[in-house]
Amino acid sequence: MPGAASGCSACGGHWPDPADRIAELRDSIVYLHTDQFFPGWSVLVLRRHATELFELEPDERARLMEEVSGVAKALKLAFDARKVNYALFGNQVPHVHWHLIPRLATDPAPHEPVFAVSHELVRLQPIERAERIARIRGRLGR
Repeated sequence: MPGAASGCSACGGHWPDPADRIAELRDSIVYLHTDQFFPGWSVLVLRRHATELFELEPDERARLMEEVSGVAKALKLAFDARKVNYALFGNQVPHVHWHLIPRLATDPAPHEPVFAVSHELVRLQPIERAERIARIRGRLGR
């Protein structure tokens, strides 16, 4: 990863799992999140190392936000989401990355943040995971 930082799991290719890659965009790479309790939960990871949005040049930050918005739109379309949640923390993985979480009509806690919803981790079988990735890819760029 360009501008890689020593010890950064995102820069080192240890997170997210490369097998979960949905698409490579200009400034970021999109992955399906390991936990699919909220169907379509994805992670958009900046290609280069930075820990804060203010570390990005204005044009790079603007492009990144366009990519975040484009992926959110694809998730909304792919899953008929009522709302898409956006989260940028970096406490556990200090590398700029966005969690994009479609909130569906079947959402068990529509008024709660996803991180506050107690649930068992939902790991998809390889075929279902590949189908979900293809479903999102099919909506990107529309």
